[in-house]
Amino acid sequence: MTGSTCQRCGTEPRAGARFCDACGSPVEVVTTQAEHKQVTVLFADVVRSMDLAAAVDSERLREVMGDLFNRCGAVIQRYGGTVDKFTGDGIMALFGAPIALEDHAIRACVAALEIQTEVAGLAHDVQRRDGVALALRVGLNSGDVVVGQIGSSPSNYTAIGAQVGMAQRMEAVAPQGGVMLSEATARLVEHVTVLGPWQLVTIKGAAEPVAARSLQAMASKRTLAARIESTLVGRDGEIESLTAILNDTINGQGCVVGVTAPPGIGKSRICRELIKVAQARGVAVFSTFCESHARAIAFTAIARLVRDRLRLNELDYPTARAALRAQLAGADSEDLLLLDDLVGIRDPTEATPNVSADARRRRLTSLLQTAAVASDTPTLYIIEDAHWIDEASESMLADFMTIVTETRSMIVVTYRPEYEGALSRPAGFRVFALEPLDDSQASTITVELLGSHPSLSDLAGRIIERCAGNPFYVQEIVREYAERRVIVGERGAYQRQQEVDDVSVPPTLQATIGARIDRLSAPAKRTLNAATVIGSRFGTDLLAVLLEDADDVRQAALAELVHSELIDQVMFTPRAEYAFRHPLVQTVAYESQLKLARAQLHRHLAAALQRCNAATLNENAASIAAHLEAAGDLREAFGWHMCAGTWFANRDINAARTSWLLARQLADQLPADEPHRTLMRAAPRALLCGSTWRAGGGVADGFDELRDLCTQPETRVPLAMGMAGLLVEQTHHGRNRESLCLTTEYLALLDAIGEPELVVGLLYPAIHAKHEACEMTAAVELAQRVIDLAGGDPTKGNILTGSPLAFAAAMRATARCAMGQPDWKIDLDQAIEFSRVDPTTYVSMIMFKYMLGIPVGALPADAAALTDTQNALGIAQRCSEDFALHMAQLTQGIVLVSIDGGERSAGFDLLAETRSAASDGRFMMSAIPIIDLHVAAERARMEDFAGAIELSRRVIAAQLESGVLWHLGSATSVLVESLLKRCRDTDLAEAQRAIHTLATAPTEPDLVIFQLPLLKMRALLAQARDDARGYRSHADRYLALAQALGFQGHLATALADD
Repeated sequence: MTGSTCQRCGTEPRAGARFCDACGSPVEVVTTQAEHKQVTVLFADVVRSMDLAAAVDSERLREVMGDLFNRCGAVIQRYGGTVDKFTGDGIMALFGAPIALEDHAIRACVAALEIQTEVAGLAHDVQRRDGVALALRVGLNSGDVVVGQIGSSPSNYTAIGAQVGMAQRMEAVAPQGGVMLSEATARLVEHVTVLGPWQLVTIKGAAEPVAARSLQAMASKRTLAARIESTLVGRDGEIESLTAILNDTINGQGCVVGVTAPPGIGKSRICRELIKVAQARGVAVFSTFCESHARAIAFTAIARLVRDRLRLNELDYPTARAALRAQLAGADSEDLLLLDDLVGIRDPTEATPNVSADARRRRLTSLLQTAAVASDTPTLYIIEDAHWIDEASESMLADFMTIVTETRSMIVVTYRPEYEGALSRPAGFRVFALEPLDDSQASTITVELLGSHPSLSDLAGRIIERCAGNPFYVQEIVREYAERRVIVGERGAYQRQQEVDDVSVPPTLQATIGARIDRLSAPAKRTLNAATVIGSRFGTDLLAVLLEDADDVRQAALAELVHSELIDQVMFTPRAEYAFRHPLVQTVAYESQLKLARAQLHRHLAAALQRCNAATLNENAASIAAHLEAAGDLREAFGWHMCAGTWFANRDINAARTSWLLARQLADQLPADEPHRTLMRAAPRALLCGSTWRAGGGVADGFDELRDLCTQPETRVPLAMGMAGLLVEQTHHGRNRESLCLTTEYLALLDAIGEPELVVGLLYPAIHAKHEACEMTAAVELAQRVIDLAGGDPTKGNILTGSPLAFAAAMRATARCAMGQPDWKIDLDQAIEFSRVDPTTYVSMIMFKYMLGIPVGALPADAAALTDTQNALGIAQRCSEDFALHMAQLTQGIVLVSIDGGERSAGFDLLAETRSAASDGRFMMSAIPIIDLHVAAERARMEDFAGAIELSRRVIAAQLESGVLWHLGSATSVLVESLLKRCRDTDLAEAQRAIHTLATAPTEPDLVIFQLPLLKMRALLAQARDDARGYRSHADRYLALAQALGFQGHLATALADD
């Protein structure tokens, strides 16, 4: 349908009129397709209309009702309303549709009061002539409705929604001759009207009474603001301080600054002013921004910043790659490939290095840090809207900020007050919290925008009164008045042309911005609506997918939107890109569209992204999923979220988990009769449980939910995957007794599934649990099962680890070592060879070899150990996620502290860093007793026997409580030796008890990793008691066993003591 309501003032013109009678503007045809609008609905109804009909004949009744409706319609038209329908004895009108009006509620109130005045005059005539009373009740309600054509008739334009019914209910409870406002309308106009007290009224269809107020009169006049760019006002102190910080940056003292405030207060504006200052001083400026819809898409914000920093935005891909390499000439070639991938200029013929997300983040951050430190150019970085930042970008930028003080760089981060992420608390952070402007400052902005003509004084005062110190509000209201021709002229030189009622602006400025949008041409409005679906920043390529307009029409529409200052062009070559001037513009335009229409646009976008280059399809999976989800296609969106998680899994585990979380939420929303719903609900939960040990956090709650879901045979696989994650978490966090209890059920579940590859991939958690409990025979049997099923294929079943065969071989090797069986070193060497297919697995094998071998005395801490662990640490830093890096740090730390020399301090630094990660939940808690064991040994070496005794006691108690017993013999040795060296009255007795505790520990009998320390400690205890014969007996047996086993650490100790 089309209508001809004036787009300037909202008045309905006379039939056939070419110009508006109210404002003189040309009357244009307006498309009234269905859309959401913020409106006020007016219902008026004749009181006791049947009494009137009974008192007069039908011709007189028609005359009275016709006069009544004409008078009401004229008032409604006068104040920009639209008569929706006549209801026989009543009338329904809309204010704010089809053309949005920012003051729809106030207009409706003025119209309602004037209608009652008109009816009072008519009622006097009817009473005098017909002897019967005539009165109206009027009800008003405000809110969101769907407006548009219903049916095929062009005249069937109406509003639909609960707000319409509420207006009718308000009319029903209004007093005779009065006007009743719903709570929603009363809240909008309470500062510009005289209202009766709040009352609770009973209305049809409501279980409880609702709040309402009667409208008595119009009182004060208030307005809001329209957006016209103004100079910066009221921020002199902030700019002065920021300029001082910038000067310090130029002089070599880098800094990170935060600018925080609610929307519209001026965060971006103050950044633009700082940029001017920086550019005037020759400072290089680079920026990025964050978007709410891109929070689940990893590296979005950092990629934009890096592209800007390296000036790649306007280059084609080959040129950009060449420019990147020219600027980073000394960088590692693999790191440059990773950077190519990050900024979206990767050569599809070049393979991206196969590294984990954590390694990628560290390497890229290190590369950018190195470049920043090497640069001598003063630089200003702007990061806008960090409250919407994606997790990967946040992590990289937080790491990058750690070196800012070593550079001539200043970083400014803007965010809303609710943001509490990593970018809001870096070390040395300075925060500027912007407050709303005071009335004087708001007046300065208003006068600058309006001018000082005497006709504007009252208007300016109302703008200042209602803007509440928000400069965006001031700008929006001034622009709105200019576009409605309430004021005419130019910026700073306006004159008032029309009288206007005061406005009451909704909290989100929907009506104000909506009024601007409705004054666009039809192509421009279509283009704006389509752009809102794409995002806050959009290109012409995706617009072309959504719009059927010809290129010239689309370009003209974009030019109109830029001219209207609703959007800005932010990139010109190699392809044009645009961005919304303010997020609220995008929000209002997006939410004005029907969900059905938006869904169709999202669906088109998703299809277009799926048709893109196959090489980038998986990269777009998260975006495709988001659009399908917005379209309501939950099943399809689920699949793409799962696809995105798979793609992210080896790049960024946290981004992968975000995708799986979104998939889980969608699966839970699927209807109960959806085929495979249970399996779909279980699959993402299984992946979340199975990956928690890599990302930190707890599995237990999620696993209980998964177990409840997995009650059917088809859900055994996800249950097994989730259970594997729980077993790993329990073992890593020192709860091995719990993992042992679960292992029996877990093994039975794997047997029931009966898939060899799945057994190979998932058996490791059970092997590890048995191994940590020193149930070595069982560990060897399970490891042998994996080795047999793998058939020599290192990558078979690589679900949890890069090479299940390597892990099984290593577990068999160390278990055989503990049992004193031969060939364990050969097994270990084989495990290391198998592990070379995956960097993280290789690091793990080195950890198994030295972290387990050195403390139990099986292997020496020698030059070979130092070289191997140094190489493993380097690989972890380059290629592995943080978990593997902490393993490598722990292992090299153990080697360094076990070697006499100057590297002991560096070793303890590594151990302290690893312990901190474990304490924070970023690494396995079971590492803490291992680290504390070496700290206790160092205290003993420094003759701090009291400290060594206290710490080793805690280590022993922790191991006995947790059931992780591999290092129990080593910890007991530190305690006993410290007690014997301190030699207080009760120390020998405590040493005897400690030896007895180890000898009776709940482990498999005859493990040599316990027998050897027992022999050594019994020899030392005998020596302390002057029992030479006992000493010699135990010492000789200790030496003989160490020689027979080839345990070089114990052998060196035995020979030294002999």
